[in-house]
Parts: sequence; C-alpha cells; structure tokens
Amino acid sequence: VQLQASGGGLVQAGDSLRLSCAASGRTFSMYYMGWFRQAPGLEREFVAAITWRGTRTHYSDSVKGRFTTSRDNAKNTLYLQMNSLKPEDTAVYYCAAEIDGSAYSTPREYDAWGQGTQVTVSS
Repeated sequence: VQLQASGGGLVQAGDSLRLSCAASGRTFSMYYMGWFRQAPGLEREFVAAITWRGTRTHYSDSVKGRFTTSRDNAKNTLYLQMNSLKPEDTAVYYCAAEIDGSAYSTPREYDAWGQGTQVTVSS
C-alpha cells in the first residue's frame, strides 16, 4: 500500500486542523492504521491508531480528548482531526499501515509509511 499524508500547516494555539492520508495499491481495509509524529531532535512517537473497520481507536495520553482519528474505507482515506492544538503538537505527522495491529503504538511494526506533513502551532 502507498500512503500520502496532507493537511498540515501553520496555525495558532487553540486552532484545529484535519490531516488526511490517502491510500492506494492494496485493499485499504486490510490495514490497521496509525498516526505518528516526530519533532526535531526527538524520536517518532505514537499519536493514534484505528482498527481495520474503524470500530476501535487508541490515543496517546498527550492527545487524548483533543484528537480524533477516523477512516473511510470506501474512499481509502484515513483522517486525524486535531482540536485545541498546542505548541507542543508541532511536528511532522506521519500515517502508517500495518496488517497485524497487535503492537499499534510501535513504529517498527508498521509496514508502510506516508511522506509526512508538517504541523506548526504558534503560541
């Protein structure tokens, strides 16, 4: 599967953004999907994940209650709605796909990655 993330930008603290991740190639619904982010000088960290049919989601403590991930398998698209953004949310955001889903918060478990989209939140 090939992934392409989009929707990043420069916003102020408290604003909202919605990221999208378009999938092509293999059947999108076969994949457990995740969002990760990486700030300069830091390791890539887990943000959110969603099951194959979108029936269950997982979030890191740092974004829980502010971010929501969803997917539309008919459109082969994954979403990340980000509300109440904070300066510490500034990072490059990546979408990723894996078949298994058993270790959804671990980057190395993912089989395919999008190119990343920059999110910058000013204070």
